[in-house]
Amino acid sequence: MRARWARTCTSATPTRGDSSPRVSKPNSKRAGTKHSSLRVGRSAKPESTYPEQPPCWATNHRTLGPRASLSCPDPAEAQPDSCYKTHFPTAPGDLMPALDGMRVLDMTQYEAGTSCTQALAWLGADVVKIEPPEYGDPGRGVGRSENKDYSAYFCAWNANKRSVALNLRSEEGRELLLKLAPKFDVFVENYGPGVIEKLNIGYEELKAVNPGLIYARIKGFGTTGPYAGYRCMDMVAQAAAGAFSITGEADGPPMMPGPTTGDSGTGVQTAMAILAAYVQKLRTGEGQEVEVSMQEAMTYYVRTRAFIGSAWGTQATPRNGNKGGLPPVDIYPCKPFGPNDYIYLMPVNQGHWDGLCAAMDRPDLLIDPRFETNPGRVENGAALYEEIRSWCSERTKTEAMEAIAAAGVPCAACLDTGELHHDKHLTARGFIHEMDLPVHGTVPMLGFAPRLSESHVDMTVPPRLGEHTDELLEQELGLDADEITRLRESGAIGDANRFV
Repeated sequence: MRARWARTCTSATPTRGDSSPRVSKPNSKRAGTKHSSLRVGRSAKPESTYPEQPPCWATNHRTLGPRASLSCPDPAEAQPDSCYKTHFPTAPGDLMPALDGMRVLDMTQYEAGTSCTQALAWLGADVVKIEPPEYGDPGRGVGRSENKDYSAYFCAWNANKRSVALNLRSEEGRELLLKLAPKFDVFVENYGPGVIEKLNIGYEELKAVNPGLIYARIKGFGTTGPYAGYRCMDMVAQAAAGAFSITGEADGPPMMPGPTTGDSGTGVQTAMAILAAYVQKLRTGEGQEVEVSMQEAMTYYVRTRAFIGSAWGTQATPRNGNKGGLPPVDIYPCKPFGPNDYIYLMPVNQGHWDGLCAAMDRPDLLIDPRFETNPGRVENGAALYEEIRSWCSERTKTEAMEAIAAAGVPCAACLDTGELHHDKHLTARGFIHEMDLPVHGTVPMLGFAPRLSESHVDMTVPPRLGEHTDELLEQELGLDADEITRLRESGAIGDANRFV
């Protein structure tokens, strides 16, 4: 069984009753390892039991002769030994990564594709990143970094992966990719229009060597339609999907949204599509092509505003800044009045309004005829804002949040991105991890939101460019040291010490 290639990365919170956090150790096997660093799952129940044999659907389908079925009715003893994973948990303390056995060739760059493959890796898939030997994923160079292997941007989207440096512009490099493809379940790419075709590694080419391959493509505007040839980046997709038009003040221009949803939001949807194709493959044994348009993916995140405010597409949804359309929904300044010292309140019904007045110890507002009803609060929104602003300005955003939330009112302190990495709630839940990086030292790392009760995956340090090239070519293709040296000298593969 493959090793996990884990390097030092710890959770800030002990798990499974331990008194101290565990540290991922190099080459720890998935089987029998208590995966505690990345809390993708909660601790196993002490009384949980495991079947003597896993069901047919819990198999590495690449080893199957007949097609796998998700609802195999046959008894375990009637199934061939190859139908079962040898690393299925055998004790309650062993938690199998949910996607253990899925193998992904990751030819992605920047964020839309890398966020997809990182999600799969954080769920337990073995993700091998294919990078150009000269510079690797261009994301390695985004932002300033003393170590070109580990920019903060690259680290954000490439944990839990291995890196192989292949020169796909060389015939030998391309041949190596074609030899690797049959050993993987999924291929993911998000290059610009026409790039993959020029490299001659499109779906039909890889399908010819691996008919069961799930081939996922992320394109700015898809592969068909009037915009198919247009280049796209995150904010371009957001602009094209209407997100700019609903961001900003009513009397100002459209504004760029803060989150990079055009990229990472597309990546998550692509990961979901890949998992659907993977489940279908377990039923049919057939692979397929998956295509996701960034513009179309972004419409998923604007559909509420698009449907509610546009009268079924007959008009533009207006911008309204921080106002939720129903006073006192708004953002309020708090002391010490720094650039992010604000609280956002979202009391949307009478019960919330009652709770807000109780939290502020202002029963008089409940009987004030201006504010007794929703229509009254809308009509007198400016006066109501001042009443709440005055109360909030005497408190920090955290003090205001704790008081108002305790009264059952939806609200949150507006955390800045520095505060986010040290938030006490995220830390208490084990969401903030510590990662040891060359040059940078120990840095905080945000985790992965989904938590599976019976699955655990360690968070591991992102790979150096080409770090696993020799290892993979030896293990997967059986190449010896002399052949690997020859390939490196010919320029077909890269040097793992490119940026050291």
